[in-house]
Amino acid sequence: MERFFEKLTAALQQGSFVKLTLSKPVAKSDELRNVYIKPVRIKDRLMYSFTYRYDRRDETLNYDLEQFVSLLESLLNNRFLSASLFTVTEDITLLISRKGKPTLICKPVKEYREVDLEHDHVKNRLIDPRNIWWFRLGLTTREGKVLADMQHKFKQICKYVEIVDSLIRNTSFDDELRIADMGAGKGYLTFALYEYLSKNYNKRFILEGVEVREDIVLKVNEIIRDCQMPDFDFIQSAIEDYKPQRIDVLIALHACNTATDDAIIKGIENNAKLIICAPCCHKQIRAEMEKSGVSDCMTRYGIFMERQAVMITDTIRALIMEYFGYKTQIMEFIEMEHTPKNVLLVGKKTDVVPDKKLIMSQIQDIKKHYGIQYHYLERIFE
Repeated sequence: MERFFEKLTAALQQGSFVKLTLSKPVAKSDELRNVYIKPVRIKDRLMYSFTYRYDRRDETLNYDLEQFVSLLESLLNNRFLSASLFTVTEDITLLISRKGKPTLICKPVKEYREVDLEHDHVKNRLIDPRNIWWFRLGLTTREGKVLADMQHKFKQICKYVEIVDSLIRNTSFDDELRIADMGAGKGYLTFALYEYLSKNYNKRFILEGVEVREDIVLKVNEIIRDCQMPDFDFIQSAIEDYKPQRIDVLIALHACNTATDDAIIKGIENNAKLIICAPCCHKQIRAEMEKSGVSDCMTRYGIFMERQAVMITDTIRALIMEYFGYKTQIMEFIEMEHTPKNVLLVGKKTDVVPDKKLIMSQIQDIKKHYGIQYHYLERIFE
């Protein structure tokens, strides 16, 4: 903790402080989810802008240097377990355990970075709510104002776009990129991706939303035609029946139960370079565990049985993706902690030859321990 504040003080004195983010609230019930801090110049005076992000609103206040440091100490001691300090030359992360033990991680910055003192009252959004399709999709007023009850949905969309953008930028693709959004629903994310990628990449993007409900597909395609959005289309199809020309990036957000597995299979079969899933419910494995009657000291408690079913389902999914040559990671959306749908499973295709025997052994060990006969994704081996 002392080293963290020493580095912060040095950055402030040298003028190399870029920004600071607080995350991981001590109390999960705390409505304050994050605090974002950056330097701003107001009437020739250097101040520090604090953006307090709550579940359904943001609040921004400006403080001087003394107030900044005092508030930060209080927030770290009482409200948050993680602080990420970004300077011109270094990224410094402070992690505090539930028992109060701090850990400091420091990494040098490879890319060029500079201090931004602009005090911009206009929200810098990844997507523009004034575009007519957002009104047609029911997220905004005709004037481009995000509806009050859609504020959090709009924020979620922007967060997903930010993550997908980062994953695409760190993956090698050809000049033409085909993206399939499986179980696309009303198309919020698909439209957001089309808008953002078309504006920020010098590539041709071909997007297809796959949705089984005919009324939604008809409505969305009407909006696409009216807004003259080329290389964009919705396909009426169940995920398992979808027959794409090619898939470079497969996305499946909250595809219910085994629909997530259907999407992963479609990605693997089409050799997608990126598979991005936000799994929804995990009923299939929960039913397998309950049917077997096998339990341990954790799963005999109902709530832990449910959580364990989630972990097992997604762990086996990750292992099967690794079996087929994907490097996998599972991440959590702290910003969306109020919903259980806050886990993202990502697979990136690699040239590394996997140890299939070891992976298969790990899958079988998990299944045996929890009395699982069959994981739905295993049908890819059939």
